[in-house]
Amino acid sequence: MQSPIADPPALEAGTLRITPVGGLGEIGRNMTVFEYEGKLLIVDCGVLFPEENQPGVDLILPDFSVVRDRLADVVGIVLTHGHEDHIGAVPYLLKLREDIPLIGSALTLALVEAKLKEHRITPYTFDVREGQVENLGPFECEFVAVNHSIPDALAVAIKTAAGVVLHTGDFKMDQLPLDDRLTDLRAFARLGEAGVDLFLVDSTNADVPGFTPLERDIGPVLESIIERAPRRVIVASFSSHVHRVQQVLDAAHAHGRRVALLGRSMVRNMTIAADLGYLKVPEGVLVDFKKAGDIPDDKIVYMSTGSQGEPMAVLSRMANLEHQIEVGPGDTVILASSLIPGNENAVYRVINGLTKLGANVIHKGNAKVHVSGHAAAGELLYCYNILKPKNVLPVHGEYRHLVANAKLAVETGVPPQNTFIAEDGTVIDLKNGVATVVGQHDLGYVYVDGSTVGEITDADLKDRRILGEEGFISIIVVVEAQTGRIVVGPEIHAKGFAEDERVFDAVKPKISAALADAAQNGVREPFALQQVVRRTVGRWVNTSYRRRPMIVPLVIEA
Repeated sequence: MQSPIADPPALEAGTLRITPVGGLGEIGRNMTVFEYEGKLLIVDCGVLFPEENQPGVDLILPDFSVVRDRLADVVGIVLTHGHEDHIGAVPYLLKLREDIPLIGSALTLALVEAKLKEHRITPYTFDVREGQVENLGPFECEFVAVNHSIPDALAVAIKTAAGVVLHTGDFKMDQLPLDDRLTDLRAFARLGEAGVDLFLVDSTNADVPGFTPLERDIGPVLESIIERAPRRVIVASFSSHVHRVQQVLDAAHAHGRRVALLGRSMVRNMTIAADLGYLKVPEGVLVDFKKAGDIPDDKIVYMSTGSQGEPMAVLSRMANLEHQIEVGPGDTVILASSLIPGNENAVYRVINGLTKLGANVIHKGNAKVHVSGHAAAGELLYCYNILKPKNVLPVHGEYRHLVANAKLAVETGVPPQNTFIAEDGTVIDLKNGVATVVGQHDLGYVYVDGSTVGEITDADLKDRRILGEEGFISIIVVVEAQTGRIVVGPEIHAKGFAEDERVFDAVKPKISAALADAAQNGVREPFALQQVVRRTVGRWVNTSYRRRPMIVPLVIEA
């Protein structure tokens, strides 16, 4: 339910203000703004990837209007981990003020620095580790290790005189993690003992019962598939999933195969991870893609991007026969990732395309080739019982995930009135352990389309959808200025509607009659006559063809 738009009041002294800017009601665009004593602290700044109903859009950014006029007050951006939905929008925010400090772990900062280099921005970065406590303006921040599907993820406890807020970032509680880095429940317990006034907690898997399976269960499955594969193996994953790439490298090495990395982001991120020691590359296993073609088909594994069906990613191009690697019978394709909500159609289209080419496609639906990076309901219950937070704000998830998370909080004893099902732009004030909703900003999507940022509107996307799905009809009519009599036309041209333009012979007399009626009634103004043409053609198309194309009439006075 959309909250009524209401500007929040001026911030009272001794009050901490929390404004989620993105990540509520969606999987992506994660960004939260904290305000205290006139200063702002931002946690995460991510992107959302477009769905099929947003044609032509490259990325979707958080709406920076909450901070745009107060950039000088921003003391830093804390980045919980290196996934795109948490760091992808950093370049666009730093274009507004380049020297905002970026705070995060070594891998997170290395990934964002590589991204910023492409935007020709040299950031000011501050490397932190778990257990570290730093003062950022009036905010005391303690960083806590959490386990996720990327190394070096951190939760952050933000402490002010108004209260203590714990933001988990993305996390799960894998008890046998591949990198031996557990979610630090001892730190959670210590913070809980001292008192957590507001808990911002990952909701992505809140509606999944039980516990998220172990990452290390995936390794033997990948080994078995690679061992039995008769020809080439192509594994698609997120370009930042270091653990999954490690498992593929180890499985390939165990069975005498070489590995070639495909996709610019995959090569960039894994080079960074290897340089920093997060990725252990077996001797001689990696091979440059340009040389991979010389290796026998049963001795090569390709590690690619495109597990979400992204149209320009490697796997989609393979499915469309637009890549150098031509997938065929005997090839094995593994989609080693979960489905991000909204991407289902795109992913199944890729699976169908690869299957049609003869490949054996293995995915989470038919084999255990991926586990989630997010805590399921059982893990969240543990967290609530350990922390005993006074107030809970579920974040990072679609609306159903937020509701499921809030229900878990209530089941563990958090009063219902202290659990907040919020949305992007909701303003919550915290003082003396009491959290209150005080306003709602009117925030929207900011679309990146090529080199333009924020210039494409929802109306533009509606036009694109109409053009793509329903077609385009233009009508040109020349009328006599004094009498309104038709001099030339109507000439009708169409794209994506009908190949034979003789179909419009039926509507031309209707246009002429409608314009004659308008002229008799004294209508002479070209814009008004264009509306007459638009309505006439629109009614005819809808009645005759049940279509709603874009109709562009042009009436010219002679």
